[in-house]
Amino acid sequence: MHIRTRFAPSPTGFIHLGNLRSALYPWAFARHNQGDFILRIEDTDVERSTQEAVDVIIEGMAWLGLDLDEGPIYQMQRIDRYRAVIKQMLDAGLAYPCYMSEEELNKLRDQQMANKEKPRYNGQWRPEPGKTLPAIPDGVLPVIRFKNPIGGSVIWEDAVKGKIEISNDELDDLVIARPDGTPTYNFCVVVDDLDMNITHVIRGDDHVNNTPRQINIMKALGGTPPVYAHLPTVLNDSGEKMSKRNGAMSVRDYQKAGYLPEAILNYLARLGWSHGDAEIFTKEQFVNWFDLGSLGRSPAQHNPEKLLWLNHQYIQNADPADLAEATKPFAHELGIDTENGPDFVQVVALLKDRANTLIEIAEGAKLFYLPAPAHNSEQIAENIPTEIIPAMKDLIKAIQSAEHTKAAYGAAFKEVLAKHQIKMPALAMPVRYALFATTQTPAIDSVLLVIGKNEAVARLSKVV
Repeated sequence: MHIRTRFAPSPTGFIHLGNLRSALYPWAFARHNQGDFILRIEDTDVERSTQEAVDVIIEGMAWLGLDLDEGPIYQMQRIDRYRAVIKQMLDAGLAYPCYMSEEELNKLRDQQMANKEKPRYNGQWRPEPGKTLPAIPDGVLPVIRFKNPIGGSVIWEDAVKGKIEISNDELDDLVIARPDGTPTYNFCVVVDDLDMNITHVIRGDDHVNNTPRQINIMKALGGTPPVYAHLPTVLNDSGEKMSKRNGAMSVRDYQKAGYLPEAILNYLARLGWSHGDAEIFTKEQFVNWFDLGSLGRSPAQHNPEKLLWLNHQYIQNADPADLAEATKPFAHELGIDTENGPDFVQVVALLKDRANTLIEIAEGAKLFYLPAPAHNSEQIAENIPTEIIPAMKDLIKAIQSAEHTKAAYGAAFKEVLAKHQIKMPALAMPVRYALFATTQTPAIDSVLLVIGKNEAVARLSKVV
C-alpha cells in the first residue's frame, strides 16, 4: 500500500499548537513510510473562511518544515465535482431531496427533546417502497439528504482508540447539500478522501462522531474506508480544551515570541506520542521512530514551562551562526545594527547559554551595540572606588599586552587580582560599569573578547 495522508483544516480562525499536532502526525507517518502528505483547505464555510487564516496555516507548516507533496487543495474549487457526485447519488437512489423547513425541523426536535428522545430527522421525505411522500411545497428549495442504512452497525478498528461500534439507528439521514446547492462538510470529506486515495486519516477525536457517517457515505459510493486514528484532545495548562477562547497562542505568536521551530516540533511530537524516554530529538529521529502504535490514548496537556525549557535546550545547543541569523530580525526590531559593531555571531555565542528565547538573546545583545557610555565624575566616583583605580590601570596594561583570547584575558584578570590582593567582584564590577554603565554583563573575559581589545582599553581609559 502506498501511504497517503492529509491535513485538512478549516480556515475559520487562527492555528494553534493543538491544530498543528494534527498536521505533524500525518506528515510524520507519510514521511516514515515514504508516502504522500496532502494539505487540503476545507473552506466550504464561506462566511467564516478567510485568506489570512489560510496564509497562517501555510506559513506555520512551512516554518515547522512540514513539506507538502500535494496542495494546498481548496474544497471551494471542487464544487463542480461535489455536485456531480450528488447527482449520481440522487440518480442511484442513495440520496433524496428533503423539503422539511428549518422551522419544521426545529419544532420536531423540540418535541423529541420534550419526550426525552434523541433529536433527529424523522425521515419524512425519505422515499421507501409503498410510501407516499407529502406534496412538494411551493417555492421551497430542498436540502439533499443521504439515505443512511437502517439497522446494523458501523464498526471500525481505530488505530488509537481500538474497536469502535456505532449503531446505524443512532444516525439520521445526513444533509449532504444545502438548499443553495452548497455541499456540506461530511460529504465533501468523503469525496475528497476517495478522490485523493487517502489511506490513513489521522485527526482529533472531536471527529469520532463524524466517522460513522463518513464511512457509510464512502461505502455507498463504492469506496474502502481509510484507516482512522483519532488523537486525544490537547488540553491547555488549565485542563480545558485548547482553543483561542481559552487563551491558546497561535503559531505566529510563538514565532514572534522567539521560539525555534525545531523546539516547537519536538514539543508537539511529545503531545500524545512517545519513543521510550526520549525527550529531545531531531526531526529526522522523530520521522524514523514514528508509528501509530506509539500514539497515546489519554489527553495531552500543554505545559508552557516545558516548552520554554525545551526552547532553551535548542538555543543552548544551536550553531551560533545559524542562531545569529534567526536572531537578527528580533535584533533589528530593537534598533540594533548587527552589521556595525562586534561580530554578531560572537555576541550570540556569548549570550545563548542563558537565553530561553531569541528575544532574550536580542535584548542581551543591545548592550554591545550601544555607544560608549559618557560617564560624569559623580557617576565614576559612585561606581568606581578610588582604591580600585590602580588595579584598573594595571588591568589596562595587562589587556593591552595579552593575546586576543578568552583565556588570555582571564589570565590578565588573575594577574592583577593577585598583585593587588583583591577578589574578582571588586575589580569586575567597576570594569563592567566602565565598559557599559551597568554592573550586569556576561563573563567579563568573554565580554572583552567580543568588544575587542582596542574598544575595551579606550572605554576603561576614560574613567581612570
